[in-house]
Amino acid sequence: MTHHWREHQRNKNPMSKTFKALVVSETSDKRITREIRERSTDELPPGDVLVRVHYSGLNYKDALSASGHRGVTKRYPHTPGIDAAGVVEESTSAAFRSGDQVLCTGFDLGMDTSGGFGQYVRVPVSWLVRLPRGLTLRESMIYGTAGFTAALCIDRLKREGLTPEDGEVVVTGATGGVGSLAVAILAKLGYRAVAATGKPQEKDFLTRLGAANVIPREETDDKSGRPLLAPRWAGAVDTVGGNILVTVLKSLKPLSIATCCGLVASVEVPATVYPFILRGVGLFGINSVDVAMPLRENLWPKLAGEWKPTMLDQIARECRLEQLEPEIARILKGGQAGRVIVNLA
Repeated sequence: MTHHWREHQRNKNPMSKTFKALVVSETSDKRITREIRERSTDELPPGDVLVRVHYSGLNYKDALSASGHRGVTKRYPHTPGIDAAGVVEESTSAAFRSGDQVLCTGFDLGMDTSGGFGQYVRVPVSWLVRLPRGLTLRESMIYGTAGFTAALCIDRLKREGLTPEDGEVVVTGATGGVGSLAVAILAKLGYRAVAATGKPQEKDFLTRLGAANVIPREETDDKSGRPLLAPRWAGAVDTVGGNILVTVLKSLKPLSIATCCGLVASVEVPATVYPFILRGVGLFGINSVDVAMPLRENLWPKLAGEWKPTMLDQIARECRLEQLEPEIARILKGGQAGRVIVNLA
């Protein structure tokens, strides 16, 4: 045993670093286990840039990966975390050098590539965005994938011509990460954001974020079977799918659009074509994973500048890696309000 240990030490990369990470494993009897473990940067996948992670954020997709969901992560053991922000430690690319502050959301990070719930990640240079002026590493992870998705939704609404003068914009699942940030950004841009939620106890939270009105979930969950409802919304950010998305579509004003980015209610959309052909409404799906770099580099400075809510810090709670377990359980049960960020520094 001593001989093998010495051989391992001789073969070990002298530049490697050890770090803490959440490791999700599958046992021989197919049980999923989670533990904080010491890892080596030698174990990380190939890539152009090694980043020392300072902050990450907890997303619903991370909780699924941490629970062994094969639709998110196919290979275990694995470190989840689809978001990461930190400082470049090593780079083989001229685009970044040691000491640069960067962030990464989407692509394969935290899915089948070791993610932000570890103190180091190694990724291709094409996945990284330079931290824009006006944003700290911590603030970038208050946004994370949730905030970037909200920004994509709002960018689409604006590109389709929606202005604050057009009327109310409904946000479903408004207490979640995407929903709460969508409410806050819309309010910052002068829109009347109406927050639809099944958590009436969070009304004050949503009002502080800038919601012009907070309505019960039932108002966006019509079960009458009618193909159309009275026109109400000038636009919509839907984060839940299912019948709530259908109700929103039936309630859009003529020529208005909805963006769809979630499925926590259902993946089914039991709709008719009436809203589309009688009112000319539009539905745009939002995919934040594979967004081209030019759009990323356009939106992140906006999130750091004119789109940045004044109360951004109020949207987040902070935890350490060792405190993630109850947060994973909470988000899987739909109990999270706002964002949970993970301090790895």
